[in-house]
Amino acid sequence: MLRTMSRMLLAAGVFAALPAQAQTYPSGPVHMIVAYAPGGTGDVVARIVAQPLSVALGQPVIVENRSGASGAIGARSVSTAAPDGLTLLIGQTAEVSINQHWVKDLNYDPDKDLTPVALLAVVPLALVVPPNTPANSMAEFMTSLRKDKLTFASAGKGTPGHFAGEMLKAKTKGNLIHVPYKGAGPALNDLIGAHVDFYFSGMPAALPQVKAGMLKVYGVSSAKRSSIAPDVPTIAETTGMKDFDFTLWAGVFAPRATPPEIVNKLNTEINKVLNDPETRKKLTDGGADVDPMSVDQFRAFTDRESKKYDAIIKETGAMNE
Repeated sequence: MLRTMSRMLLAAGVFAALPAQAQTYPSGPVHMIVAYAPGGTGDVVARIVAQPLSVALGQPVIVENRSGASGAIGARSVSTAAPDGLTLLIGQTAEVSINQHWVKDLNYDPDKDLTPVALLAVVPLALVVPPNTPANSMAEFMTSLRKDKLTFASAGKGTPGHFAGEMLKAKTKGNLIHVPYKGAGPALNDLIGAHVDFYFSGMPAALPQVKAGMLKVYGVSSAKRSSIAPDVPTIAETTGMKDFDFTLWAGVFAPRATPPEIVNKLNTEINKVLNDPETRKKLTDGGADVDPMSVDQFRAFTDRESKKYDAIIKETGAMNE
């Protein structure tokens, strides 16, 4: 009896020692800000994760879109939000690992103003074109890239799709003109309408259009083939551009000074959601790779991505006009 009471008292003491924020969080609805228009990769991933995360946290998880300036508007709004874990950013490659090397007078510092919480998904980009495009393969399309004046869409200046196009331009010395949009949804719509010639789209956003016959795909931008479309070759293997490796990733970030106990609780609950078979299947069926990380692992991941894109910007000579 005494031993049982001692255990109960010890457990109560441990619980009492936990920071108050971890015990009471979340105290209200959690808002997940996607810094692009609806329909893009981050938006798709966020909406898959939001519902099961809402169940896990016991509060509504609401996805909001705040687009513009290659993700800077949405990222800035989260960086200045209260550090209580109730306003989170679905951060993607551009606003977290590219903008600081690309945008002059950026009004936020992703390294200082945002706290990495959890990686949600990593996806390759798919080089997609309107279905009436004459070329039937990437090899044939390369001929057009070298001799024709072509336009390529992106979800915004400074996004991975933009730099994938700039890399093709640099490698082929082609006459390629960049047409930026405010998100993947508008870019896909104009590509379907044949208002632009090609687009490096995130796989989750592009696959439904490819399956419906509204677009066709020539290759993926990652170093290895996508598990969801193993028959689609990589750009690297079909063009000989060995260093062609672009992926789009989405993760959760909190404002600076968010208490570590809240960050760690979010990381734990998000990773449980990602490891749930039903949620994982939804993400992988959409073309995403799911590889849950600890907070420290995710921070190291974003640091590596930042250094990579700094080098790519210098190599392509792309300028932010």
